[in-house]
Amino acid sequence: MKAMILAAGRGERMMPLTKTTPKPLIKVRGLTLIEHSISSLKKAKISDIIVNVAYLGWQIKAFIGNGKRLCVKVTYSDELSGALGTAGGIIKALPLLGKEPFVVINSDVLCDYDLSKLTLPVDSLAHLILVDNPEHNATGDFSLTNDHQVSINQSNDLTFSGIGIYHPDFFKPYVSTPGQLALYPLLKDAIANNKLSAEHYDGHWQDIGTPERLDQANTR
Repeated sequence: MKAMILAAGRGERMMPLTKTTPKPLIKVRGLTLIEHSISSLKKAKISDIIVNVAYLGWQIKAFIGNGKRLCVKVTYSDELSGALGTAGGIIKALPLLGKEPFVVINSDVLCDYDLSKLTLPVDSLAHLILVDNPEHNATGDFSLTNDHQVSINQSNDLTFSGIGIYHPDFFKPYVSTPGQLALYPLLKDAIANNKLSAEHYDGHWQDIGTPERLDQANTR
C-alpha cells in the first residue's frame, strides 16, 4: 500500500514560525512534524510515500530527500506554482498513487492510531478516522451512526482527524477539472451517495495548527 503526506500548505495560522520554515519541518519533541508522520507510516509497514510540496517545498525536499535516511521511499508531487488544496493535491498525485487504495495523512497532526488497521470497507470509496471535537473545532465536522455511517447534522460531535484511506475512484468524477479543490465538498458528495464510511478513534490525537498548540505538544 502507498501513502500520501499532505505537506503543501502555507501554515498561515502558525505564523510567524512559518515565515521562513514550512510547517512540516517544525519540530515537536526533537522531530519534525513530517518525520512523525513518516514514523507512523513505517510502523504500519507503509514505506512507499508521496509528499506534495508547495510553500518552501525545496526545504522539505532537501531535508527528507528520497527518504533513504528514514528507511522509506519518498516521491514528490510538486505544486510549486501554488498549493492546490487537499483534494486538488491528491488528484494531481493520483498517477503516483496507483490504482489501489492509499492512505492520506495531514503532516500537521500527531496521532497514535495504528495505520496498519486502516482498511477500506466493502462498498466504500473513502474511510475516515474521526476524533472527539477539540476546543478549536467545538462544532465538529461529522456524526456517526451504526459505528460507521457518516452524517452531517446540527450536532456534529466528531472531527475529521486528517487521516483516511481512499480508493482512486473516489476522485474520478473530479479528475476532468484539475486545479485548486478542497476535500470537504467531495466528502459531502460521498455521504449523499453512501460511499463514505468512518470510525471513531478515542486515543491520542492533536492538530498542530497554531503556535499555542505547538507549545502544548512540546510540553504534554
